Amino acid sequence: MYEDCCWLDINLLENFMRDVFIGLGVPEGDAAICADVLITADKRGIDSHGIGRLKPIYYDRIKAGIQFPAPNYEVVREGPTTTVIDGHHGMGHAIGKKAMQMAIDKAKTYGMGMTAVRNSTHYGIAGYYVLMAIEAGMIGITGTNARPSIAPTFGVENMLGTNPLTIGFPTDEDFPFVLDCATSVSQRGKIEVYDRDNKEIPPGWVIDRSGQTRTDTHQILEDLVTGAAALTPLGGIGEDNAGYKGYGYATAIEVLSAALQQGAFLKALSGYNASGEKQPYGLGHFFMAIDISSFLDLADFQQAAGEIMRQLRASEKAPGQDHIYTAGEKEHLAWLERKDKGIPVNAVLQNEMIQMRNELGLRHHHFPFE
Repeated sequence: MYEDCCWLDINLLENFMRDVFIGLGVPEGDAAICADVLITADKRGIDSHGIGRLKPIYYDRIKAGIQFPAPNYEVVREGPTTTVIDGHHGMGHAIGKKAMQMAIDKAKTYGMGMTAVRNSTHYGIAGYYVLMAIEAGMIGITGTNARPSIAPTFGVENMLGTNPLTIGFPTDEDFPFVLDCATSVSQRGKIEVYDRDNKEIPPGWVIDRSGQTRTDTHQILEDLVTGAAALTPLGGIGEDNAGYKGYGYATAIEVLSAALQQGAFLKALSGYNASGEKQPYGLGHFFMAIDISSFLDLADFQQAAGEIMRQLRASEKAPGQDHIYTAGEKEHLAWLERKDKGIPVNAVLQNEMIQMRNELGLRHHHFPFE
């Protein structure tokens, strides 16, 4: 998988991404947040949401004028435990960090806090924000809608976004529990990874308008935009493997990411207006923080949560298997490898980095793959 990759120093990569954001007009503080979210994905082995997203999602959208680099988000409604923020199509990472911090601050006072956001943009890995809550000794929950990708069960039209429901909490182990995954069988970012590696995706991830599965990765990425292809919900095609469950969860996240904050939803998130011209995506998010110490001593919770994980991993293995994982473990193992080895950057990403550097005049950045 990493045969054509150059392994880059983490600090080099993070500093480059920060400088790219600054070069695009993002203020230094927000640029540092954006880079931190992306490098956190790379450090945790989530290659679909790190440096691989820098150019096609953030760089290109800011250049196209459908995402705004300067902060102009505002609080439009607030109560003791709740907040509504209008992001005005600014940087989703900075908006997301502000929103989760507000939820955490309210939870410190009242035991729970929740922030709903409208008119935002792609905010990177959802796990970043639950990690913020975990560091504060809390349970963190977040979700976001996204441009249409998933077809409803028994449908073929891409209506719902990949809409992750992400939950995290501290344990007494070396790593917390973090469940960060889309409500589709796979998601666009992972398909992009397959495309960069010039590989076909597995059957069952994507269907066409006739309901048949597709595996032609490059064309699929184009057809997801036009609506000629759609992702399948968790569980897969139809009801036999409970695809209706993923469809239902994706719908729930859509409502929590749009209805609470009077935001856009479904086809309105396509990124195109009625004339076919590009426009801001107008995504919505929600963030929840639950103060564990409002229920019991934090150490007692951590011990119980850790023991649940240990008993799960110690349970009987399937034939031929030598390890059962719990959520957050593989990301921890990726970090243990990458903290010394660095981040893998393949030839496609290398070319994108060179292009962005040259276009922005970041001549002080030198890469080992040149």
